[in-house]
Amino acid sequence: MATNPFLVDVSAAVHGDGLPVTTSHTGPSPSRIGPEMIAIPEGQDVTVEATVTPLGGGVLVDATATAQLKGQCVRCLRELTPTETITVSQVFSGSDDFITGDAEVAEDDGSGDDVPKIVDDIVDLEQSFVDEAGLNLPFNPVCEPACPEDSDVPGPDGISGEENDLVDPRWAGLEKFLAAEDGDGSSSDSDK
Repeated sequence: MATNPFLVDVSAAVHGDGLPVTTSHTGPSPSRIGPEMIAIPEGQDVTVEATVTPLGGGVLVDATATAQLKGQCVRCLRELTPTETITVSQVFSGSDDFITGDAEVAEDDGSGDDVPKIVDDIVDLEQSFVDEAGLNLPFNPVCEPACPEDSDVPGPDGISGEENDLVDPRWAGLEKFLAAEDGDGSSSDSDK
């Protein structure tokens, strides 16, 4: 049975000797994580390594997720499959009074500073990785170091960027306008 790699058991840190505990787990991603053009696809194996540090009534989880992304270059539309590592650091609360503040501030429900909870000695890092991937993965990914058409290095078909004189089909229809303009320009000059 496949298990969610973003669920981390923190019981050893919470009920242990107060020292950080490191865990590692690999499993399929329960959802797509990343922006539109490149992401960790749902079902892709992800390795999550987490260090859980006890904080009294809560824990600090420093974690990395390593997975192969799938996406598409926005320039040449080739498939991209780089392996990336995403890092997060998240505090989880073990009790309602873990973090307290002024009574006036506590009434502000719209502050967005809610601390996620430890539930049955488990923390869920999925939303933390979703947020981090949304902020740090490129919205417009491109081939690295460059698209094959942009370099002198032969591409998969053996044609380098300089030798490839094929017209992009999106622009092919414009050639007739350029040819017609050259024809008009030359006849105008000969009439003078």
